[in-house]
Parts: sequence; structure tokens; C-alpha cells
Amino acid sequence: MPAGTRPPWSRNGTDKGQGNRRARATLPWTQARGPRSPRMAQRPAARLTVNGQSHEISGDPRRSLLDVLRLDLGLTGTKKGCDHGQCGACTVIVNGRRINSCLTLAVMHDGDEVTTIEGLGQPDALSALQAAFVAHDGFQCGYCTPGQICSATAMIEEIRAGWPSAATADPADKPAIADAEIRERMSGNLCRCGAYDNILAAIRDAMDAEAAQ
Repeated sequence: MPAGTRPPWSRNGTDKGQGNRRARATLPWTQARGPRSPRMAQRPAARLTVNGQSHEISGDPRRSLLDVLRLDLGLTGTKKGCDHGQCGACTVIVNGRRINSCLTLAVMHDGDEVTTIEGLGQPDALSALQAAFVAHDGFQCGYCTPGQICSATAMIEEIRAGWPSAATADPADKPAIADAEIRERMSGNLCRCGAYDNILAAIRDAMDAEAAQ
């Protein structure tokens, strides 16, 4: 090769396309891909119906349903306790079933109906269960109360539908409204103040009042 000439595979040689490819390979992966399509960037990650109102959720798809409810929609009645699904403070109702909203991604619930404590009743129009919690002093600090009430609301529907629990004597029979049955079904909701007896009394009162109607 004559002196002063560059090899054809050199970045500054005649094969400039190869040099550009090598340069792009040194860029971060997201830059090497180029800009996102505007259409994809603007597409909502999920559409949820929360307490009867439709919402389009966008942004980071890794966010939990709990964070979206609290931070995006301002529904702070749903509480963040352990953030590991162990305390039940974040319980909400999705399509009629109770779930821990800290353990599920918001984008997983596209098209679902979500009910939070705000959707069950308001201070001037309490649900029967909310009124029973007030009457029986089923709370002290109140931090776990929204999750307790959401969980109990769905639990009552489970008993009405005949779903058995670990405390049901015979799964083929309709579950009895017994203290042991209610305690087992509510065991996923912790009360650090220890108001369990009053919570149990409130749930029984609401269930008895409903059965009498």
C-alpha cells in the first residue's frame, strides 16, 4: 500500500458507511434506534373506568395501579402501606373482585372497571358498610380503613355468590355467616391498631342489615 494512503476499511477511508455503522454501535441503544414514532409515543397505555369515570393512562407502563390511582387521578383514599401485597391497605375492587393494587400494573387493566373507597360512598352519602364502621368504631388511626371497607364489600359479594374459603366446613354448602368465616376472609387486611373486633362487628352489622331487607 503506497505511503500516505488509508486502508479502505478505515473510518476515514473510502468505506464511510462501515465507519458510520461502527460509530452508531458505540451509541447508547436508545440513541442508535433513533427517535420513537410520534404515534406510538402518544398512544394511551390503558383506558380504565374508575368509579364510573373513564380515564386514559399514559406514561411509564411499569407503574402500579396504586401509584396511578394516587398520583395521576388524585384518589388518595387508597393507601400505600407495605407496597408488597402483605397489608391490604391498597385494596381496591376490579370488575367486582378485590385485589392489592400495589401488586398489579395499571396497563394490565385496560378496559377494566375499578372501584376505590371514593366510589363506594362520600361523607354525606355513606355506604351501609361505611356507616357500620363509623357506628362500631371500626378504626383508630384510619390508615387501613379504606382497604378494609373495599375488601369487606367484595367479601360480602363472595359469600353471596357461595364462594368457599379455608374456613368453610363443606365447600359444597353455602358459606355460613360466622365470625370464623369472616375473620378468615378478611385475614389479608391488617390493622396495626388492633381494631379487629370492631371491624368484625361492623361487617356483621352490615351483613345482617342487608339480609333483613
